[in-house]
Amino acid sequence: MSISFTGQVVWITGASSGIGEALAYAFSTAGARVILSSRRADELERVRRDCAHPEQVRVLPLDLLDIPSLTAKTAEAISYFGQIDRVIHNGGVSQRGLVKDTSLEVQRRVMELDYFSYVALTQAVLPHFMERKAGHFAVMSSVMGKIGTPMRSAYAAAKHALHGFFDCLRAEVAPMNIGVTILTPGYIRTNIAVHAVTADGSPMGRSSANIEGGLPADQAAKQILRALAKGKFEAYIGKMGGERMGLLLSRFAPGVLTRMVVKMAPK
Repeated sequence: MSISFTGQVVWITGASSGIGEALAYAFSTAGARVILSSRRADELERVRRDCAHPEQVRVLPLDLLDIPSLTAKTAEAISYFGQIDRVIHNGGVSQRGLVKDTSLEVQRRVMELDYFSYVALTQAVLPHFMERKAGHFAVMSSVMGKIGTPMRSAYAAAKHALHGFFDCLRAEVAPMNIGVTILTPGYIRTNIAVHAVTADGSPMGRSSANIEGGLPADQAAKQILRALAKGKFEAYIGKMGGERMGLLLSRFAPGVLTRMVVKMAPK
C-alpha cells in the first residue's frame, strides 16, 4: 500500500545527493510539499526539476556550518508554504582516519557539521513546532551512532551525540505532539565515502566495496518513509545483514561485538 504525506511540508537538508535526493523524490511522489536545502543551489534545482511535482518543491540553499544564518533560513523556509511539518536532518560528512593521525581540527569540523548544526537547526525550528503543537524531526544517524569501529572516531562520536540529544528532546516535547525519529542507516549506495574527510581533512576520493554493495538510496528512502509513517522512535535502514547483526550484538552481547571490532583494527 502506498504511503501518503499529502498536505505535509517536509524540509530536507543534504538534499542535493544521496539519501537526501532520494527522499526528495519519495516525499514528492507521496504528495508532500518539499523544501530542499544544501550548499549546491544548481544541484538542488536539478533535484527539484526531477521531482514528481516540481511546482510543489522549493529550493533553499544553506550552509549548515553557517550556524548564525539558520534562524533566518528557518523563517524563510516557513514562509514558502506557511508551515513546516517535518524536518529531515540529513546533511553531514563521514570520516576515515586513525585516532592517532586525525587532527583536532578535523574532529571539530565533523562534530560541528554532523552534530552542532543539527542542534542549531532544531532550536531554530522548535518554536514553530511548539506554537503549532505539531511537528516531527527525523535525524539521520548511522549504525556508527550505536557502535564504534576503527577509522571512524569523529563520525561515530558525532552520531553517538545525536542519539543522546534527540532522545532527551523526544522526552521533552512528546507532550506537545512533537515527534522524533532517529534513523540508523547501514551501508547505503551513495557517495558518502568519496566525500569522507581523512586524517588531514582532505576528501578520501574513492568509494568502498561495502558502500558499493549497500542498499540503493531509493530503497533506503522507501524504508525511511515507512518508518516515519509509523511514527517509530528509531529505525534501522539498510540490508538485513552484518550491520543489523552488529546492532543486535551491541544491545544483547556487547562483549562479543567488542572482540569482533578489535579484530578489525588495521595491522
